[in-house]
Amino acid sequence: MELVGDVASLDVELLQLPEVSPLALKSNPHVAEELFSQWLSLPDTTRLVKSLLDDAKAGSPLSVSGSSSSANATSSNSLPSMFPAGSAPPLSPRSSSGSPRIMKRQGVGPSSLGSPLKLVSEPVREVIPQFYFQNGRPAPNELKEQCLARIDKLFSGHLEGGLQVHEFKSVTKEICKLPSFFSSSLFRKIDVNCIGIVTRDAFVDYWVNGNMLTMDIATQIFTILKQPDRRFLTQEDFKPVLRELLATHPGLEFLQSTPEFQERYAETVIYRIFFYVNRAGNGHLTLRELKRGNLITAMQHADEEEDINKVLRYFSYEHFYVIYCKFWELDTDHDFLIDKENLIKYGNHALTYRIVDRIFSQIPRRFTCKVEGKMGYEDFVYFMLSEEDKSSEPSLEYWYMCIDLDGNGVLTPNEMQFFYEEQLHRMECMAQEPVLFEDILCQMVDMVGPENECHFTLRDLKGCKLSGNVFNILFNLNKFMAFETRDPFLIRQEREEPTLTEWDRFAHREYIRLSMEEDGEDASNGSAEVWDESLEAPF
Repeated sequence: MELVGDVASLDVELLQLPEVSPLALKSNPHVAEELFSQWLSLPDTTRLVKSLLDDAKAGSPLSVSGSSSSANATSSNSLPSMFPAGSAPPLSPRSSSGSPRIMKRQGVGPSSLGSPLKLVSEPVREVIPQFYFQNGRPAPNELKEQCLARIDKLFSGHLEGGLQVHEFKSVTKEICKLPSFFSSSLFRKIDVNCIGIVTRDAFVDYWVNGNMLTMDIATQIFTILKQPDRRFLTQEDFKPVLRELLATHPGLEFLQSTPEFQERYAETVIYRIFFYVNRAGNGHLTLRELKRGNLITAMQHADEEEDINKVLRYFSYEHFYVIYCKFWELDTDHDFLIDKENLIKYGNHALTYRIVDRIFSQIPRRFTCKVEGKMGYEDFVYFMLSEEDKSSEPSLEYWYMCIDLDGNGVLTPNEMQFFYEEQLHRMECMAQEPVLFEDILCQMVDMVGPENECHFTLRDLKGCKLSGNVFNILFNLNKFMAFETRDPFLIRQEREEPTLTEWDRFAHREYIRLSMEEDGEDASNGSAEVWDESLEAPF
């Protein structure tokens, strides 16, 4: 055999001998040569090598198969057999990394030489299922079939196999599980060509094939309302939903004859939504903000509750009435704008001039009104929600920026004293016993419990339930005095109705007061309700 001449290049580590260590073979190379020579001299080995050479010359794929008979026949005439009967020699267990043997075997391993030696099997790769889908996770087949069956039932029997906008509400409620006042917005989203009909195939393509079926309700609403080229919602995106709510909700039917107040109601609801939900305060409501807020729950509540005034979050008409009437009282010339002199009258002159100046400096929030020195209705809504519920996070942030004169992110005693000085002067003018700032500061520190007693941070105030009173002490004399007297009735009311916010309690009290005033005026006029058509406001 010609191959015997290449024994000197044999790598002894390729001989897998369980009974002889590789170190012993390296120190006695003649033993390895002798063993290899004996293996080559076996008749089966000769036939195997010859067959492999013939296959290699012919270009056929190599196929190695061992034989057990010859190995067993010669085992008694030679050294103990290196190979277990009927199989190729097993590979010794060893790490595949860091071994110098890996470099030696490149190009001359058993596979390249056609050796019957077994190779170590490749490790099995674990298949990770797809977890990200750009257009949403596809619906499972069972869910898809159930949905298609309900779709076929609702669309069957209609002309041209489609539904008009006034017939689409059942699809919105029963198939999509969305509030009914999203029906028109969803209809227009599917009817891109504005033909006035949504066919069964068009709805399936949008809702089922578009993977809307598997989205959570917040993502569904976000997708329906937003514009195609945007990744956020604006105030304009909510107007179609509010228009349908006003047109269909039984608790708002009485507004059908006064379209101007329908518009004001819709605007107020949207302003309230963005005040609480759009935490960035930039007018761009993101999906993350929508999911973190309570707007979806409020929408579902509004769809189920016939009395809209019981939906305290965002949609209560009574709350809108209180806000609008407060603005109308201050807007004495009824140009739908108010200035500093108007705002100083708010709450029976409760606020100080210094805090009003800070509000009109637009430090806490830039006005949407473009008239210099004037505050518009939207700006007033933000102010009033902040003033009447200082326990909410948006309100705390609003007033914190007002008091933080240098904008360094902390409220120092000097900054707080600047605003309290006017309170102290007002107490003296009213012949009330003044409370020195040093005593007030100790009281506020005990109330808030800041990490550093030298200043207050926004985090300190957000972690304290009484932090709203800090701002009342600094610039709202009426609420400061009310806090000092501790009305037992209000304390008991808070304990009995802990779910109500400060805004809910204020709006309820104020609505009763306004109703009583209106009833008294209406009685003198002999009518149940009086509207001043020229001013477009109730009184």
